[in-house]
Amino acid sequence: MDKEKRQAYFKSKLETRAEPDGGKYIEGYWAVFNQETELWPGTYEKIAPGAFDNSIKNNDIRCLYNHDSGFVLGRQSAQTLELKSDNHGLWGRVKINDEDSQAVAAYARVQRGDITGCSFGFWPISEEYEEMNGEFHWTVKEADTEEVSVCTFPAYPQTEIQARKKDFGNSITKRIETRKQALKERLGKINA
Repeated sequence: MDKEKRQAYFKSKLETRAEPDGGKYIEGYWAVFNQETELWPGTYEKIAPGAFDNSIKNNDIRCLYNHDSGFVLGRQSAQTLELKSDNHGLWGRVKINDEDSQAVAAYARVQRGDITGCSFGFWPISEEYEEMNGEFHWTVKEADTEEVSVCTFPAYPQTEIQARKKDFGNSITKRIETRKQALKERLGKINA
């Protein structure tokens, strides 16, 4: 099954911090583990602890503004973005470049409380789902993460919901086809 890039959004308590040396930071949890988000009625998703471990170690994750790759606030390889996974979720802080007016404006918007949301963009490497009482519950076990974002609207945009519905439908179809093939193989062995 082809995996599509997805984005997960959270209302967070992003905070700003100014250090005595003049450094400015935006920090907080970009994702919270085991917090279910309703993708659409009856379908929920949560992120499992450890889902970001490989990405933190192996990817050069960027911090963006509203998922805009032209608006980079920080980057792991430049040591302007620090990320770590703990028992609560994916915590991080990005150092604001005082010479970048867009970054300073983003910092000011978070500081005033105008922006409180965050998100991360990922490809699902490993996920599970189960049906309970007619509802579907997805758990992302490993998320190949390339970016975290400070976001204006911490909600699932309709385009992302549609992509997830398609992904879910493809998963169900593949599961049914796998069961059909296994049944055909068993019947073939019985008739042989």
